[in-house]
Formats: sequence, structure tokens, C-alpha cells
Amino acid sequence: MRNLEKVPEVIQKSKCMNHIIDYKWNEKIMLGLLDPFEGNDELDNILNKIGHKAAIGLTASLLEWIYWYFKDYTTMSDDIRHRIESLWYSVENPENTKPLLFDAELDIPASGFINGPIWIALMNVRIIDILYKKRSFMLQSELVGLVLLVRHVAPKRKKFDKWFEGTISKLVGQFPNQNPEVPFSEDAVYDSSGEALICREFFFEPMFNNCNEATKSALNDFILNIDYEANPFCSKNKKFING
Repeated sequence: MRNLEKVPEVIQKSKCMNHIIDYKWNEKIMLGLLDPFEGNDELDNILNKIGHKAAIGLTASLLEWIYWYFKDYTTMSDDIRHRIESLWYSVENPENTKPLLFDAELDIPASGFINGPIWIALMNVRIIDILYKKRSFMLQSELVGLVLLVRHVAPKRKKFDKWFEGTISKLVGQFPNQNPEVPFSEDAVYDSSGEALICREFFFEPMFNNCNEATKSALNDFILNIDYEANPFCSKNKKFING
């Protein structure tokens, strides 16, 4: 249970913890987040400049914003934490994780101020996980809805914007898309085998020394602290690619 024990400072400063639910929520907003691409070309373009491992790390980090915001409002907090752990495990080796399934009947809770945003987040994450394991070029675009969702619920939106803008700038420079010249196609295969690893500290610790050894150590430490008996999405048979 050592993972996600400490709230990242940026999330604390954004007042996400124990904040009242004061954002707007209705069916129109929910549908807009489910199909967010119209009018968000700039965000889509910038997300497509980062690599797949970076995109999965960003997904895990965005889901962590959701985790801390709703932790005291829902009984699903452990389930959300398990999915975050699975995403980081997938950065090391996606074969070590199981599908992030939920809500097989697609019973959308459109009217719920808590269940609605959580449903949107988990649906986005499920699709991202599928596309990552399929090595699809469509993966980065699926982050658009998750970014917009976190921004919508964040109590201090400017704090989130500053974090996201700084993070995406670093990602584009240090973890660029490795296959930018391949024509967009649902059947095209993205090769992330040569991409550098990334860890949680990159997103939430401004003084983190982002070098290969420090990243590998931090990521592996996170993975080794997963409770494999409790987490249904992580395989107990760890097969480390990077040692």
C-alpha cells in the first residue's frame, strides 16, 4: 500500500482534496467530454507530439488527479488506484497487465456529479489502455477527453493549466513521438520499443533528475510496491523488460 500514499504538492495546491463538488454537470457536458475533438484541434495536435510511454504516464497522472479529488466521495477509490498502478506497470511491460475493464453494459450515469466524471475517466483510460496494447496511432488523441475532464472538475483551474502546460512542454522535448512520419491509419502500428521509460516522479516532483537510471529505479520501486493480491489488473508473474 506504499503507492499513492502522499498527495502530490501540485494537487494539494489546486485544492482538490476535500473540496466541495461545485462544477457544472449535465448530459450535455458529459456528451461533450465523450466526444471532445471538435474545437480541440490544438490540444489534439500537441498530444500527438509525445510518444506512447509518455502518453501512458500522462494518462496515469491525469487519473491520479481524479483519484485524489474523489477519494473521499466514492467507494471506487481503491479501484481507481489499482488502474493507476496498472498503467505504470504497463510503461515497463504492457504484457504484465490485464484489460482495464469496467461497466460492460455501458450504463452511463449521466446525471451523477460524482459517478459521471469517474465513468468518463475510466472509459477514457480503458480505451487508452486498449490502444496502447494494440500499438495504435490513435492513442494520443484519446487523451483529449481526459485532459478536459480533469480541467473541468479542478477547483483551481489555473493551477492545473500551469501543471499541464509545463508537463506537456517537457514531454514534447524529452519524450517525442517516435513515428511522426507514418500516415495516420487505424491499421498503422506504432513502435514504442525504443522509447525511454518514464515514471510518476517526472510528473509530480519538479526537482526529479530525469535520467535513465533514476527513472528505472523509481518506476521499478513503484511496481514492486503494488499489492498483487489486491490488484486485479496486474499479473503476479513480473516480467521486467528493463531489469
